[in-house]
Amino acid sequence: MPDAPPPPAVDFAAYLDSIRRLVREVLIPNEPRLEGQETLPEDLTDRLRAAGLFGISIPARWGGLGLSMEQQVRVMFEVTRASAVYRARFSTTIGLGSQPILYNGTDAQRAAWLPRMARGEVTAAFALTEPEAGSDAGGITTTARHEGEEWVIEGRKRYITNARQAQLFIVMARTRPGSRDASGISAFLVPADLPGIRCGPPDRKMGQDGSSTCEVFFDRVRIPADHLIGGREGDGFKTAMRGINHARLHVATACVGQAERLLEEMVGHAQRRRQFGQPLASFQLVQAALADCRAEILAARSMVLETARAFDAAGEARGELIADIACCKLFASEMLGRVADRAVQLHGGAGYMRGSVVEQFYRDARLFRIFEGASDIQRLLIGRTLLREERP
Repeated sequence: MPDAPPPPAVDFAAYLDSIRRLVREVLIPNEPRLEGQETLPEDLTDRLRAAGLFGISIPARWGGLGLSMEQQVRVMFEVTRASAVYRARFSTTIGLGSQPILYNGTDAQRAAWLPRMARGEVTAAFALTEPEAGSDAGGITTTARHEGEEWVIEGRKRYITNARQAQLFIVMARTRPGSRDASGISAFLVPADLPGIRCGPPDRKMGQDGSSTCEVFFDRVRIPADHLIGGREGDGFKTAMRGINHARLHVATACVGQAERLLEEMVGHAQRRRQFGQPLASFQLVQAALADCRAEILAARSMVLETARAFDAAGEARGELIADIACCKLFASEMLGRVADRAVQLHGGAGYMRGSVVEQFYRDARLFRIFEGASDIQRLLIGRTLLREERP
């Protein structure tokens, strides 16, 4: 377990202001370039690297910016006012990639990978989902077995974000033959250039153009024994949850940022567009739709900030916040869906046309209710936790 993080490596107020300028002057103006792309253009990725966004969750000791979770959330509120594709390019590194190494890895593993992740030199991809293992993470069939001083990994992963851009995979594999539960799963560091790793063609998705996903095949991939994260077998699910909980809170944050941008587009359109000789904004039903969006966004934003502060204060007890993080992810993603739908409705035919911001965001938004744990899974998690807490 790492030591307590040192003070942040940046003046946070100045840094946040620089991120606002980046979003306003670079990211939003370049959104049209993302349509039909497999991944984010490299010149835009370089701007994210230069802004330090690959290292916001990594302590200064390991070359990152050392931001608290509340500070990370405030940064991501700003970044995700632009297309969600920008976030996707570095999100697998700051959450699902770096956090399992930071909290469960060895010092040697941290030193080998975290500084390069923080600089954006290494993109990490999180390889958990399989054709028959999505919400049921315990259904993993990818295997890892000892052969001499090595592990040999065989299996197939699906919907892996940034797989084709990654230099490192965090791979969940079954190390206990015949086991069915999570205790038989271990986590591995697998460099992407090893023989036996093959990425399938880019997935064609409803939205999120510019965010690459694909299948990944592991055919007798050999890695050194010390690539087992933390050097412990059977800790894979615990390792995964370190990254997943971080990612879920960031997803909730992204939903707030996306919804705030959509509301901004709605207000601007309502003020500009005239019907029956007057602006749309003068109609009470339009005002009601805007009000509902504003209230729900404020609720989600407040929920995420409160949970981020609790995360920072909890220390080693962060595992107790799993249900609260699930509440954030559930509420914020469902909220974004409602806001996106209202945005298209308010824009009318213009909102249904390809190339409009609300049409793009509407398609992008649908994913947030599915990945990092679908809404129904969040409900189950919250309900089961509540019942355990209330049991006499």
